[in-house]
Amino acid sequence: MEAFLTPEFWLAVGQIVMIDILLGGDNAVVIALACRNLPPELRRKGILWGTAGAIVLRVILIFFAMSLLALPYLKLVGAALLLWIGVKLLVPDDEGHGNIQASDKLLAAIKTIIVADFVMSVDNVIGIAGAAQGVGHEGHQMSLVIFGLLVSVPIIVWGSTFVLKIMDRFPLIITLGAMLLGWIAGTLAIGDPALKAYAFDTTVNRYAAGVAGALLVLGLGTLLSRKKS
Repeated sequence: MEAFLTPEFWLAVGQIVMIDILLGGDNAVVIALACRNLPPELRRKGILWGTAGAIVLRVILIFFAMSLLALPYLKLVGAALLLWIGVKLLVPDDEGHGNIQASDKLLAAIKTIIVADFVMSVDNVIGIAGAAQGVGHEGHQMSLVIFGLLVSVPIIVWGSTFVLKIMDRFPLIITLGAMLLGWIAGTLAIGDPALKAYAFDTTVNRYAAGVAGALLVLGLGTLLSRKKS
């Protein structure tokens, strides 16, 4: 019970909520597009069942992600992916969701939602698993993951329009979120089992790695964004 009152736990909770807000909006748009041709009386069912299937699939993905992050060098790989995801958030994306196929059949729409969410949830899964790793109490990491998933459900189902409007109005939120992913990447990398022999995983080094990751994402993202524009 005491672990739930520590600053580390609630910091990780805040990180997971931020990740869900930043990376869950696209999933919500995909769900809306997949169900747009369903009859009105079936749209709610399509959204609910499609989201339920996607969440179950995400639980399985995160379970494997948490297990794999215990292996040497995989935290370094996960950190590299998070850095790439953070940089990508800051670079304008020319791709849309026009390739999402809508269907007038309930099962086909549910299948589209689950498959699309699987493809798009890799960043969300890695981000949540990485944030949970920062707690340090293995017994509470899965509870954090479950919390993150519970938070993601209303964001994915109901929050897309609100989230997208807020991000359009306050672009700084995206920048801060991208830097947060860089921070998580830095703290994740420093805790890789392969580096254990070098005693890098100290509080000071963890904060330094987090700051370095955040600044790296900001620098690369800004540079690539200027080149693209």
